[in-house]
Amino acid sequence: MSGRNTSCDTSATHRKHKPLLNEQHQAASLGGHTWLCTWPQLVQQPCHHHTGDMAARRVAIIGAGASGLCALKCCLEEGLEPTCFERSKDIGGLWRFEERPEDGRASIYRSVIINTSKEMMCFSDFPIPDDFPNYMHNSKIMEYFRMYARHFDLLRHIRFRTSVCRVSKRPDFGSSGQWEVLTESEGKQEAAVFDAVLVCSGHHTDAHLPLSSFPGLEKFEGCYLHSRDYKSPQPFLGKRVVVVGIGNSGIDIAVELSHAAKQVFLSTRRGSWVLHRVANSGYPFDFSYISRFTQLLQNLLPPNIISFFLERKLNARFDHTLYGLKPKHRILDQHPTINDDLPNRIISGTVQMKPNVQEFTETSAIFEDGTREDIDAVVFATGYSFSFPFLEGFKVVENQIPLYKYVFPPDLEKPTLAFIGLIQPLGAIMPISELQCRWATHVFKGLSELPPRHDMEADIEQKKEAMAKRYVKSQRHTIQVDYIPYMDELACQLGVKPNLLTLFLTDPKLAVEVAFGPCTPYQYRLRGPGAWAGAREAILTQQQRVVRALQPQACRHARSSAAPHALTVLFSIAMIAATLIYVSLSP
Repeated sequence: MSGRNTSCDTSATHRKHKPLLNEQHQAASLGGHTWLCTWPQLVQQPCHHHTGDMAARRVAIIGAGASGLCALKCCLEEGLEPTCFERSKDIGGLWRFEERPEDGRASIYRSVIINTSKEMMCFSDFPIPDDFPNYMHNSKIMEYFRMYARHFDLLRHIRFRTSVCRVSKRPDFGSSGQWEVLTESEGKQEAAVFDAVLVCSGHHTDAHLPLSSFPGLEKFEGCYLHSRDYKSPQPFLGKRVVVVGIGNSGIDIAVELSHAAKQVFLSTRRGSWVLHRVANSGYPFDFSYISRFTQLLQNLLPPNIISFFLERKLNARFDHTLYGLKPKHRILDQHPTINDDLPNRIISGTVQMKPNVQEFTETSAIFEDGTREDIDAVVFATGYSFSFPFLEGFKVVENQIPLYKYVFPPDLEKPTLAFIGLIQPLGAIMPISELQCRWATHVFKGLSELPPRHDMEADIEQKKEAMAKRYVKSQRHTIQVDYIPYMDELACQLGVKPNLLTLFLTDPKLAVEVAFGPCTPYQYRLRGPGAWAGAREAILTQQQRVVRALQPQACRHARSSAAPHALTVLFSIAMIAATLIYVSLSP
C-alpha cells in the first residue's frame, strides 16, 4: 500500500521465470555437491511404505512452501496419497523471491538471509550440502528446496496455479472424517473428496498495517508501504525514511536502507534486545547455544538469572541503553531480534533510533519524545496477521486459533485436519514442520491417538496462559514455542525422542554430542518410526559441515561440536549449585 507519491513504487519489471528444476539444480540433486559424493550415506533414499490391503488414504496439502514439501514427503513415506495445491507457479513459499508481491503468498525482499544456520534448519534426513554457507541467502534456500523436492520425487504431486476456495466437512464427517475440497485453476472450479487435510499456508501472508494508530497519515504527502511490499533500497536513494517496527524485518530493512537513503529513522514502541548470528569463535549463534545442556540450565535456573546473564552478554557487545535500544522487558519476554550490523549503522549515524510515531504531518513525522523529522517515506514493519478464509467454521481472533500442540483442532469428531508450521519458534521452523507432519500422518493412519477433547482443551489453555504470563502483549506472541521443549513434546507423541541414558550406555561418543552439542534435527531420526541409518553419522559430522562452509579446503577431521560445551560442564554445574544454594538461602 502506498501514499500519493508514486516515486516510492518498489515494483519492477517481472523477470523471466526460471524452470522449476534447471540444469544446475538437476546436477546438484544428482551429486554435484560435496556432501552427496563424500557422505552418500547422509542422503535418505525415497522410501514409500504401503498399508497392505487397506486402501491408501487421500490427503490434501494446501501450500508448497517448506511445510508443504515435507508434508508431501511424510505422506508418501506413510503410504498415503497426497495432492498438494499451490496457488503460485513454483515451490518455496516465503523463501521464493519475486519482484512483485503475490496475493495470498508471503513476500520477501531481494537481500533476505535466514536467521537460523543450515545445520539447525535442515530437514532431518536430508543435510544441507557442506559447501552451502551457514546462513543462507533466500536463493540458496530455494536451491536446497529444489534438491529436496527432486530427490524425493515430490513435484509430480503438486498442482501449481491452483487455489483452494473452500474446505468443508462431508455430510458423513462424523463417521468418515472426510473433507470436500473445492479448488480453482484457470477459471475452472473442481471439487474432490479427501480423507485428510494438511494446512501448510503459513502465517506471513496478510500484512498487519494498523493505519488508525498513526494519526495524520492520510495527509502525508510522501509514500508509505508495508515491509511486505519492500523489495530493494534503490527507490529510496537520497530520501529520509522512517522504518516503523523493530522486529527482524524492520531492523534488516533499516540497515539496508541506510546504505542508500539520506537518513533512516528506526521507530520503536518498546525497544528490543538484539542478538547476532555470529557467536563466540565465529560459530553460528544457534549452533553454539541451542543444546540440551543449555536447555537443562534454562530449566534449572530462575528466569531472572538467565535473563541477567544473557543481557549482560549482549550489553558487553554494545550497551543497549547507550544505543537507544534497551526495552523495559527482559530478554526472554519477547521473540528475539537478530542482526549483526545495526550497532555499526547507529554509531555511524546513518540509522537514528526514535520512539513511537505520535502523528504525521504533510511532510514530517512527530515522535512521542516531541522531536520532529522531515521525511519522504515510511516503511511499516508491523508484522502479519493470519486467517484461513477457505476453511468453513474456523475463525482466527487476534492471531489466535485453539490447536492441540499447535497442530490439531480439539473439537473435530475425527482428527483428519492438521495445521503445519503455524508456530513462531525460538529456532528454526523447518524441522518443527517436518516433525509435525510425521506426527500428523501417524494420526491420520490411526497409528497414534489424540487424547480426549477436554484434555486437549486443557493443554491449549495451559499453553495460552503460560505464553501470556511470559511474553509482552503483542500480536506476534500468540504462537510462540521454545525449540527443544516443543520438538521433544512432538517427539514424545511419535516415540522418536532421543533416549540419552540408552545412548550413554551403548554409544557414549554419540551421547556426548547429543547432550552437549547443538540439538540438530538429526537427533529425531535416531530411533522410533522413521529412524534413519544416516542420523548418527550426520550428528557426528555436523561440525565438519559448518567448518567447510567457511574453509572449503579444511581438514575433515574437525573437533566435535560438543567439545567447547564439555569444557564448560563442570563450571556450569558449579554455577547451578551456587545459584540453587543462593536462592534457597534468600529470604
